Amino acid sequence: MRLILLWPLLAIAGVVAETPPAPERLLLELDAFPHARRVDMSRESVVDYEVGLGAMQKHLGDWQFKNSRRLDGERLRYSWQIVDGFSSREIFEGLVGEVGQLPGSELLFACEGRACGNGAQWANRVFGQRVLYGRADEQRYRIYRVGGEHYLLAYASARTSDRQYLHAELVTLAEGAASD
Repeated sequence: MRLILLWPLLAIAGVVAETPPAPERLLLELDAFPHARRVDMSRESVVDYEVGLGAMQKHLGDWQFKNSRRLDGERLRYSWQIVDGFSSREIFEGLVGEVGQLPGSELLFACEGRACGNGAQWANRVFGQRVLYGRADEQRYRIYRVGGEHYLLAYASARTSDRQYLHAELVTLAEGAASD
């Protein structure tokens, strides 16, 4: 599913003063999608924020990423319930398809189903959103670096046909922060 680019129309209409970076526009467009009901949204500064570059696994009794990276910057995060017969998988695929086409976009890690690890850990420990917990075979995760200064991650889950969720985060690196 291709997201409709609404941002240029809003900018022309004078609704917005400054055009946000392309990855943020994708999240704003998804937030305006009529079949995605926002359940959470926040914007905050982060220091040493850990993003997963590998599956969740248990190591010495503690759940952690197989690989990860710590980032400093500003984090924009959204969680949506996907409604009206749409699936989280369908919307997830549309979002990651758009992210993959952005200039300078690089896929850093992808997993689906049980290969992602424990879904309860993704929902609770990683994202702090218990509603994201769903069937292990229905979870999906992707993380991209876009243009060297943005990290965009997306996670989709489903419990039942009417409890479909999508979570996305955009971390914009602080000035001077290395992007590896």
